[in-house]
Amino acid sequence: MLVHPQFDPIAASLGPLAVRWYGLMYLIAFILFVTLGKWRAKNGPVKGWVEKDLDDLLFWGVLGVVLGGRLGYVLFYKFGYYAAHPLEILAVWQGGMSFHGGFLGVLVALWFFGRKTGRSFLQVGDFVAPLVPLGLAAGRMGNFINGELWGRVTSPDAWWAMVFPQAASEDRAMALVDPVLMPLMVQFGGLPRHASQLYQFALEGLMLFVILWLLSKKPRPVGFMSACFLIGYGSFRFIAEFARQPDDFLGLLAGQLSMGQWLSLPMIAAGVVMMALSLRGKLR
Repeated sequence: MLVHPQFDPIAASLGPLAVRWYGLMYLIAFILFVTLGKWRAKNGPVKGWVEKDLDDLLFWGVLGVVLGGRLGYVLFYKFGYYAAHPLEILAVWQGGMSFHGGFLGVLVALWFFGRKTGRSFLQVGDFVAPLVPLGLAAGRMGNFINGELWGRVTSPDAWWAMVFPQAASEDRAMALVDPVLMPLMVQFGGLPRHASQLYQFALEGLMLFVILWLLSKKPRPVGFMSACFLIGYGSFRFIAEFARQPDDFLGLLAGQLSMGQWLSLPMIAAGVVMMALSLRGKLR
């Protein structure tokens, strides 16, 4: 049985300033975005991009990620709580970010950037799509280092099963209502779970990057790469959610799907429609 390594969430302390691994993962994500973007601007099939474009785009993208991610978490996951405690919406240091909210925030940022530079929304989206997955991979690695967003309970015989000490209170609550789980709790000190953060790291991060990067090496119709990102991320996220523990304050929703899965379905549907229109040359 594997046990989560229990990394120290603080990577380094500089006097009163603590540098956290999760913050470093965001920094790595932004560095990867700019580095890959500058390479793509010089060597990719899409012309007319310069380094300054990437710097401006990063500024708008960071703004969209932070504001959209926070507001998405408030609206999609804990609206009732934050409606009663509105001042805590600003307490981002307590955690609580939503990918789908951040994604919507980035869409708005791309639209603003496109207007500023005379490019269409889809032209910007097609350029950005292959640059995003490695940043997502960095974020998922940050989740794993923190031991958060752990997976669902699985068989103790599975070689990938992992005990997350951070899930101890949830494990005890589950074992108390399910006698089958109590012996596992006693034997291992916690319940065997999927390391779903690593699944998402591999699927939404590495695999999606490889697919999009290879597809982006040749000229594609407008909207094609954006559609591939929507379909690819939505599909990989939908699959990974079967191994990820649903948020305890939401559980599984109608149809026994998680909130992440319900939010991924519109992405997949929009990507399929966009793909069809792109291949017919109807997008600009």
